[in-house]
Amino acid sequence: MIPRDFIDTLLARVDIVDVIDRRVSLKKAGQNYQACCPFHSEKTPSFTVSPTKQFYHCFGCGAHGTALGFLMEYEHMSFPDAVAALAQDVGLAIPESAQEPERPRPPPALWDALEQAAQCYKQQLKQTPRAIDYLKKRGLTGAIAARYGIGYAPDGSPLKQVFADYSADALAASGLVIDGERGRYDRFRDRIMFPIRNSKGQIIGFGGRVLDKGEPKYLNSPETPLFHKGSELYGLFEARAAIKAAGRAIVVEGYMDVVALAQHGVEFAVAALGTATTPIHVRTLLRHTDRLIYAFDGDNAGRKAAWRALENSLEALQDGKEISFLFLPEGEDPDSTIRANGQAAFLHLLDTDTLPLSAFLVRELSSGLKLDSQEGRASLLKQAKPLLEKISAPLLGNLIQRQIADLAHVPANELTHMGVKPSLARPTPPRPQRRPAPSRLRSLARMLLLNPQRVGEIEMGWLDANDPLFERLTELMTWLRDIGQSSLPALAEAARGSTLESLVNELMTDLLDKDDSWDWNAEFDGAAKQLRDDWRRRRQQELAARPLNSLNASERQELMDLARS
Repeated sequence: MIPRDFIDTLLARVDIVDVIDRRVSLKKAGQNYQACCPFHSEKTPSFTVSPTKQFYHCFGCGAHGTALGFLMEYEHMSFPDAVAALAQDVGLAIPESAQEPERPRPPPALWDALEQAAQCYKQQLKQTPRAIDYLKKRGLTGAIAARYGIGYAPDGSPLKQVFADYSADALAASGLVIDGERGRYDRFRDRIMFPIRNSKGQIIGFGGRVLDKGEPKYLNSPETPLFHKGSELYGLFEARAAIKAAGRAIVVEGYMDVVALAQHGVEFAVAALGTATTPIHVRTLLRHTDRLIYAFDGDNAGRKAAWRALENSLEALQDGKEISFLFLPEGEDPDSTIRANGQAAFLHLLDTDTLPLSAFLVRELSSGLKLDSQEGRASLLKQAKPLLEKISAPLLGNLIQRQIADLAHVPANELTHMGVKPSLARPTPPRPQRRPAPSRLRSLARMLLLNPQRVGEIEMGWLDANDPLFERLTELMTWLRDIGQSSLPALAEAARGSTLESLVNELMTDLLDKDDSWDWNAEFDGAAKQLRDDWRRRRQQELAARPLNSLNASERQELMDLARS
């Protein structure tokens, strides 16, 4: 368990505006900041971030939370990982007691082994003219090689000289060595080495490219506790700022393509790690940008890779996001294209020669079919059916279905009867509504959230049991008595996963439009007085409705006192 006081301290150090603005461009809007929501498609900004309340809320889809909650939803981090990321940003050390014994973590030795290996490969590159000449012939400078941490793994097993204990388990667990029938040896030999980094910049694996002819051209680290090729992208850590500035990202096939493009000023390129682009890759990139371009080699393998990328993108599509394809001439790749023609020409291709995913899909499905025959149209519908059903963007999916129906000469509404299910968006968990049922207790609840210490000034008996918020406020007050003084974002995190989570988030959303000049203490005093007066009126009515001879002495005195007040 991570101690609550550490979470309080962390959230007090963190600025939610800075955390979100590094991922979603925010603009000042009065006392708050706004942007188009990163969690759903919209044209008018409804995503609001409060620097004073340290809270965000989308009035369109209901997304809400603290800086921790944003990282968890936007970066798909676990709670401990989000805490670790924010703690690293502000220079806080996570307490030892925060470690979760039930959740196995990769041992530090794996990280250390990969970092030591990377330093070894970089040193070997400096000492190997053949490898340096290869990079120079590919048009790379020392500066770009240093930026991406490029190195060289010579033939043999140089890591034996690096690690005092070459038999250590960490070397095999991190994928650096192979245990064969004749003993242990280095996995990467005579290859240009490309370190692969995670979102924090930590090395999690390597990609090695042959210098001359040989197979495989690229050799990647195996799956390890740190490295999962289906969810990581080469170059994303280095490209994040450029992707944000350019408003688009390019996916290429090879690591050398990524580095060559960056060398020529196109720094917003990434590559999949020796596998086809996966839906996880696409969702990750679409969190960073609204425009995604695939630029694969202009050969048969490149065209096949483009089609696999299309298939795997369908279930990650979002309305309002664009995915397109750049098809290079036969025998060309992004590296050779930009070296031959330069940055301006390559950017011009991205602007003018890309094919939208929808057009590519329809073109490939109808290619080679005789659509003037019933058989050809039936083949079109048969091939299209499983792909159409994978599309997660409902508006785009319906438009593509309509185009397929037109080509097949059938009304769009008949596709369902032919077994084609309509495109459906990925189900999302229900979110709290903006406006709950009216309640006299709501104002008081907001004030108590701002200062839990004042909960002692409210007597439980004052609460109206008929108020829609009665039961929830009773629970909230009991909880706040135990919590004590705490900041708004800290309270939100303390309520995470509890029965009070939705109420706390609703109340914090109510507070978003309150500026610094708002006198919440005066509002608390007014709400408390109104609550007390209402209780006295109800109590007086209750006692007055009873026969006088049924009241004991204390109740008669109470009725007299209430009548005078």
